Amino acid sequence: MSRPESAPDGDDGESVHHEYILDVRIVTTSAGEGSEARYRFEAPQHRGIEFDSAVDAELYADIYFDVNGFQEAGTGERGVPPEIVQAGRDTLAAYLRTQRYADTAWVASFFGTDPGQVERYLETVRARAEGIRDGAVERGAARADAGTGRTRSQ
Repeated sequence: MSRPESAPDGDDGESVHHEYILDVRIVTTSAGEGSEARYRFEAPQHRGIEFDSAVDAELYADIYFDVNGFQEAGTGERGVPPEIVQAGRDTLAAYLRTQRYADTAWVASFFGTDPGQVERYLETVRARAEGIRDGAVERGAARADAGTGRTRSQ
């Protein structure tokens, strides 16, 4: 299970929101008092990406595990990494849902389906990612104390 942390890492207004296996984590950032919290996804060899919502950041982490990691560098502002496209419809729907320009209705329209189907795609990706993290711990590829699952803050 992921480990939410509330204590700040330092005086820079950052704290660990969720820590996953393999040095993947989500960091809560704040530009100062009164500013909205942002959530930065961090992973080795992946440029940090920030989200307005913890739920979107957690979904992005699930996508990262679902496709065994990917890099956004070089995909452009609205491009999609090849690993995401090759992973299938559910993973692509989840990835698009994490983008600032897309909400569930937009993704449903893109795929010509209803929002309920998009939610089922997202749950499929979340479950698959959790299974991947659990399997990595069971096979000894990751430490169990690093966190394997997620705590949903919906």
